[in-house]
Amino acid sequence: MDVRRSVATAMLVVLFLSCAAAGTLKQRLEVRKHLKRLNKPAAKTIQSPDGDVIDCVRLSHQPAFDHPLLKNHTPQLRPSYHPEGLFDGGKTASRRGGMTSTVSQMWHLNGRCPEGTVPIRRTKRDDVLRASSVKRFGRKRHGAVPRPKSADPDLVDQSGHQHAIAYVEGDKYYGAKATMNVWEPRIQQPNEFSLSQLWVLGGSFGQDLNSIEAGWLVSPDLYGDNNTRLFTYWTSDAYQATGCYNLLCSGFIQISSEVAMGATIYPISGYGASQYDIDILVWKDPKEGNWWMQFGNGYVLGYWPAFLFSYLADSASMIEWGGEVVNSWPDGEHTSTQMGSGRFPEEGFGKSSYFRNVQVVDGSNNLRAPEGIGAFTEQSNCYNVQNGHSDDWGNFFYYGGPGKNPNCQ
Repeated sequence: MDVRRSVATAMLVVLFLSCAAAGTLKQRLEVRKHLKRLNKPAAKTIQSPDGDVIDCVRLSHQPAFDHPLLKNHTPQLRPSYHPEGLFDGGKTASRRGGMTSTVSQMWHLNGRCPEGTVPIRRTKRDDVLRASSVKRFGRKRHGAVPRPKSADPDLVDQSGHQHAIAYVEGDKYYGAKATMNVWEPRIQQPNEFSLSQLWVLGGSFGQDLNSIEAGWLVSPDLYGDNNTRLFTYWTSDAYQATGCYNLLCSGFIQISSEVAMGATIYPISGYGASQYDIDILVWKDPKEGNWWMQFGNGYVLGYWPAFLFSYLADSASMIEWGGEVVNSWPDGEHTSTQMGSGRFPEEGFGKSSYFRNVQVVDGSNNLRAPEGIGAFTEQSNCYNVQNGHSDDWGNFFYYGGPGKNPNCQ
C-alpha cells in the first residue's frame, strides 16, 4: 500500500513539475514575442548613464504603426496649427522666469538620435516579468482618474488611487498646458507609484472614459528603479483594453528625435535648493483633429490620431492637473509613498511641489486662463492642494504630501 502511495505521489510531483515547466516555457515564449514586437531594429543605440538603453528607431518603424488602422498611415510631421495660430517652430519656445531652470534627459549625456529616427527606451525582459501578465504590461488599472464630485472614502479604498488636483469642467476644451516642477518622491512599495500630470478627459467616468495624460512619474513596477521619468498615457475605454504608457502599444505617433518617452528626467528639484520644472502642452489640431503633445522649450513630440478616441474625437469635457499615488495599504496602514516633493502645499516655493501657468485651449485655438477652477483631494490630511493666482505665475497651485503621518493612518 505504501509503495503504491509513493508511486502515486511521485507521479503527481512529475506531473506538477511538467505543467510548471510548460507554463514557464509558454510565458518565456510570450515574453520574447512581446519584446520583439516592442523593440524595433535600431539605426543607432545609446547607453544611458542610468542603465537605460535608448534605441534610435526609424520614424516609420515605431510601434504605433503596428496598429491595423495605421498600416498605410502617412505620419504628420508637424501640426497644422499651434495654439494661437498656424504652426511655426519659433512659436513653441516659451518664456521662463529666472527662479527655475530647464531640464534635460539623462541619456542626452551620451549622445543624440539622428534626424528621421525616434528615441525609444528599450524594454527589457525583467520589465515585462514585473507585470501581472504580458497583457497588462504598460497599462494602468481602472480607477486612476480622480472624480472630483465623488469624494467617497469607500471609493478611495477600492481603487487604491489618491489624488490632489485642480480641475475645470462644464465647457468644451481643446487642450491644456502647465509648468510643473520635477521631484523624486519616495515610494514605499514596489507596486505603488507617484506621478504628476495633466489629464485631458472626455466621456463619463464609466466604461467609456477617454483620457490623454502627460507628466512625470516614479514607478518601480514599470521601470525597476526610482528614477523620475517623462511619461504619457492614453485610453478610450477607462483603462480596460485600450491604451498604455508611452510607446508600449500602438497608438501615439512620435515625430521628435530629441526626447524619449519613459526616459529619466535630469536634473530634479531639491528641498530648499534649485527648482527644475517642465512645460507640457497637449492640444487638438483644428485641421486634422489629432491631439498633439509639446514638451519643454519647443519639443513637439508627436500626436495621438483622432480615430483612437470616441469623445475626444470632438473635444474634452474636463481638464485636470495634479498628483496621483497608489496606496496599497501595506500592513493595513496608509502608505508613506510621497506625492510631489512629499511636503504639504503650505510650505510653498522651494519646498512644496507646484503647477504654474495653468491654461486651457479654447474653441478658437487660443490658450487662456481656465474659469471656475476647482480643487479636489480624497484625504487632505495625507495629500492636499491649494489654488492661487499671481501676475508672474497666472493660475497656479501647490500640492502633495507625505502620505502616512500622525493625521493620516
